[in-house]
Amino acid sequence: MKNILKGEVFDENFLMSIATIGAFLIGEFPEAVAVMLFYQIGELFQDYAVNKSKKSIESLLNIKPDYANVKRNNKIIKVNPEDVNIGETIIVKPGERIPLDGIVLEGNSMIDTSALTGESVPRTAKTKDEVLSGSINQNGLLEIKVTKKFKESTVNKMLELVQNASDKKAKTENFISKFAKIYTPVVVLIAVILAIIPSIILGNTTQWIYRALSFLVVSCPCALVISIPLGFFGGIGRCAKEGVLVKGGNYLETLSKTNTLVFDKTGTLTKGVFEVQNINPVNISKEELLELVAYSESYSNHPISNSIKKAYAKEINNSIISNIKELAGFGIEATVQGKEILVGNEKLMLKRNINYVKSNEVGTVLYVAINKEFAGTILISDKIKDKTKMAINNLKKHYINKTVMLTGDKKEIAEDIAQKLEIDEVYSELLPDEKVKKIEELLKQKDKNKYLAFVGDGINDSPALAVSDIGIAMGTIGSDAAIEAADIVIMTDELSKIETAIKISKKTMKIVKENIILSIVVKVAILILSALGISNMWHAVFADVGVSLLAVLNVVLGTFAKVTK
Repeated sequence: MKNILKGEVFDENFLMSIATIGAFLIGEFPEAVAVMLFYQIGELFQDYAVNKSKKSIESLLNIKPDYANVKRNNKIIKVNPEDVNIGETIIVKPGERIPLDGIVLEGNSMIDTSALTGESVPRTAKTKDEVLSGSINQNGLLEIKVTKKFKESTVNKMLELVQNASDKKAKTENFISKFAKIYTPVVVLIAVILAIIPSIILGNTTQWIYRALSFLVVSCPCALVISIPLGFFGGIGRCAKEGVLVKGGNYLETLSKTNTLVFDKTGTLTKGVFEVQNINPVNISKEELLELVAYSESYSNHPISNSIKKAYAKEINNSIISNIKELAGFGIEATVQGKEILVGNEKLMLKRNINYVKSNEVGTVLYVAINKEFAGTILISDKIKDKTKMAINNLKKHYINKTVMLTGDKKEIAEDIAQKLEIDEVYSELLPDEKVKKIEELLKQKDKNKYLAFVGDGINDSPALAVSDIGIAMGTIGSDAAIEAADIVIMTDELSKIETAIKISKKTMKIVKENIILSIVVKVAILILSALGISNMWHAVFADVGVSLLAVLNVVLGTFAKVTK
């Protein structure tokens, strides 16, 4: 009734209602109840599957800064970031989020840019350096000159990207609704003609009305109404059993036609945790070199320092450490057991005139000098996740034609990871908006009737997840915003689950197509026989309820059977 008032007359609801009334009029009360009951169960399952875990993307707003400390009239006042003008000076204390883009006027600090670039190692911010809104100031006081209004800031652009990309996401129109637009008015018209015209010409009005009502009972698309949502629901349930959360049947359908896979690097292909990968001593043992560096780094909470202390894994005696100095942009200087230790980058070695040997290893290299003599290097890098290469190889072998990696990390590190994992294309040093632009380019290049999926984690991946044909988030370590922006979430954080999900999606689509063909063929056959008076109500019941049960059985057996390619 609501749809009719809106002008939407001929849809599946109209036909279900007419068929149910018809079933009551010819005395088939159980059939009338079953039609509505099955329809509602099917709708319930579909609604549950689509809406259960889908939350508003607005939670991404937690990266939006709440306030800015502005210097005005020699006073520091707290104001809304939107009220700060270009050229004004803001103060960002340790632990606070940088509210606006700007240039550092005074101060030195480490800033966490992982929410923007995906890099897990904090960056050094010093005088004249550019800093981005959304980053977190970790340890020093920063005085920043604002260069952009809040509307033009990095963090606000990112929020807009997610919201706009979500709006652009196309929703697959339900097959039943499309089918019913043609099917429903046709069968209703045929039923009316069947009830009226033969009665006028041949008489026996009751018989022809009975045939018309039987025709309507058969015509009810119950099997389609049940089999399609149940088919997708079965696939969604099987995915959940395998540790993959799919937010709707339309995403499962899209996944079955995906042939381009784009990966974020940090936290997706790699662990996102820095570890000591290699120790290269010179005239000293590995154990002693690691011990001296661990003692030198003992007072620092930098991720690199933490990885050194974790590798050393022993209690540190603070009494033998003295004269610790953190050299911003260079490294650390300390005295351990009377030995002068220098730990840092190449610039530190050059600054102190240390005759060092340059390392060509890919990653973060710590150069170590003891008493002004080069003592070796320690390589620290993000480690590739276990079985990642095998998972990518299997995907390329069976389902995916093209693999791409996008990252905010340095070019040499990105290319090294891509080479090890045999990824086809790699794009590095990208900000979130640049990732989105690159994905939009790749979307234009993809094959017709095929789709592109982006796999990522972290807040910085949310825009890319949203703008892709299908977004896949790594659930265990992924941020809430990324999980909410994604269409599919890998709850166990294993890339191999993507292959499993694709297998299930293809199996689901096969089952749905089988049920559609079965339902339509049987319906058309019985409709013709009903019109001719050859079939009886038992045939009508089979065409409706019987085919529905066969469709449900096909879903249950197909979905819970062992998933194969």
